[in-house]
Amino acid sequence: MADDSRRDLLKKAAVLGVGGVLSPRAVLARANLFARQPQRGAPATEFFPGFKTQTAKTSGATINFVTAGSGPPLLLLHGYPETHLMWRKVAPQLAKKFTVVAADLRGYGDSSKPMGGADHADYSKRAMAQDQVDVMKSLGHERFFVVGHDRGGRVAHRMAIDHPDNVQKLAVLDIVPTYKIYHSVTKELATSNFHWFLLAQPSPLPETLIGNSAEYWLKTRFNALPPNAIDKEAFAEYLRTFRMPETIHATCEDYRAGASIDLTHDDADLQRKVSCPVLALWAEKGAMHRQFNVLDTWKERASNVTGKPLPSSHFIAEEIPEMLLAELNKFLG
Repeated sequence: MADDSRRDLLKKAAVLGVGGVLSPRAVLARANLFARQPQRGAPATEFFPGFKTQTAKTSGATINFVTAGSGPPLLLLHGYPETHLMWRKVAPQLAKKFTVVAADLRGYGDSSKPMGGADHADYSKRAMAQDQVDVMKSLGHERFFVVGHDRGGRVAHRMAIDHPDNVQKLAVLDIVPTYKIYHSVTKELATSNFHWFLLAQPSPLPETLIGNSAEYWLKTRFNALPPNAIDKEAFAEYLRTFRMPETIHATCEDYRAGASIDLTHDDADLQRKVSCPVLALWAEKGAMHRQFNVLDTWKERASNVTGKPLPSSHFIAEEIPEMLLAELNKFLG
């Protein structure tokens, strides 16, 4: 029994990349991080009046989400380094017309954080998309609209390819497809999106660097936003879950998957276009606008695409929620 426990511990240590570096006690502490659940923060009603907080067990994770409203179902997916909280300025208005579900991706917020595995498959966009389809089905929503920002947009893109019968319309915020990014790297893109390459490094390098300065790192992600776009209460809630070592590891796994298994999946599906209507919105002050013709890029991957740039930085829902609402209502309505 003791030998079995030791072998399990060493396996966990190997995945974490800490074998031979930390003491057995420290390795055990690191490994046990993935068994505990994050503590709950402020009630959802503080940020989402009238919404209920729920969880759903999927095929590979337990997903945390808030939901409210009536009408056609609408799934909202956040990006890095945020949680479903990023939709707090738009979800209550959308809930007047739609049944809104704003979920934490696996590895983020109060959703569970499975280990990534040697091939990072647990954080492939295929696995993360399946989570969200399972969530919507658990609520009785077989066909629904999806809006995804940043990493959530990449999950939504994969969802529309793998589950075309479930995704009725798709809106992506400030992204171009992952495959296009990695096959179009320039000096400017590598500089503006340096975190893609940092977070994809083997564990525990990025985990250690970020973990030692989690609050500072989180602040740097939002430094292009105007003052008060994210108030101190919202920032504190982001920080509550982001600073957890298991969150930092999981979000790095998201990027490691993006640089490996996601590209394999994308390469196999290059001839498949998203069939549902797609709205692409992107930030005029962001790297995608400077580096790509975003609309034309999405037309390479989808059959029916409209879109435009918006006068904001990357975090559109935080900076110009009213303008985003107008575009989403027009597209989804």
